[in-house]
Amino acid sequence: MNYLAPAPQPRRRIVVIGATSAIAEHCVRLWLQAGPADMVLIGRNETKLHRVAADLAVRSPASGIECIAMNFLDESAIYDTVAATCAPHAPDLVLIAHGSLPDQAECQSDLTFCRDALEINGVSPVLFAEAFVTHLQSAGGIIVVVGSVAGDRGRQSNYVYGAAKGLVTRYVQGLQHRLALNGSALKVILVKPGPTATPMTAHLTAQGQAMAHVEDVAQAIVNGAAKAKPVIYAPGKWWLIMMVVRHLPRFILHRLSL
Repeated sequence: MNYLAPAPQPRRRIVVIGATSAIAEHCVRLWLQAGPADMVLIGRNETKLHRVAADLAVRSPASGIECIAMNFLDESAIYDTVAATCAPHAPDLVLIAHGSLPDQAECQSDLTFCRDALEINGVSPVLFAEAFVTHLQSAGGIIVVVGSVAGDRGRQSNYVYGAAKGLVTRYVQGLQHRLALNGSALKVILVKPGPTATPMTAHLTAQGQAMAHVEDVAQAIVNGAAKAKPVIYAPGKWWLIMMVVRHLPRFILHRLSL
């Protein structure tokens, strides 16, 4: 009797938009623990991208890692980069995780700053997702889009950022509906992290605000993506917290400093 070795499993192709974000970096580390993959890391800062790539290469020497630095607010660059990324073969997994945490007071006083905050946190993720859907709607796979609990209800502390993330929420809901009606195998997942300890929130941590560990948030994302959950609150407690916030009567909300 001849015993044949099982055919090797094809390596996953993973594309990460905003690969220098702490959440994205920790997600990728977890994915590479499962085995080597072909990675495409896309970011705005080339130096930071190569730092992340070097770390991942040490952790997973057998993985292939490509870095692309680009302008995240240029729709033509987004279209061309996504098309080139999907050209070899469609990625199995796309993580869209970029953004910034703007100062609400500065958004109120500087309209240019306000517009930039809305575009990088809301418009840009939507454009990336829509570009990938064009290539993946028939091929299948998973697109994970990182939003925020801030998008669940507008509050005085961060309503410009929340408005951008609210745009992402509504977009993903509509996209999920569209794909379901079309019978597409492509799954789109919306992630809503709560406040998380990352370099982006270091000033809030210094002020004593409670933050989730980035490792725990990344694990929740990776676990949820493996199950293709439509919505992931990370940590999970934020599902209950935001349900309460969403349903607070206006006259009560307007007496609270949230």
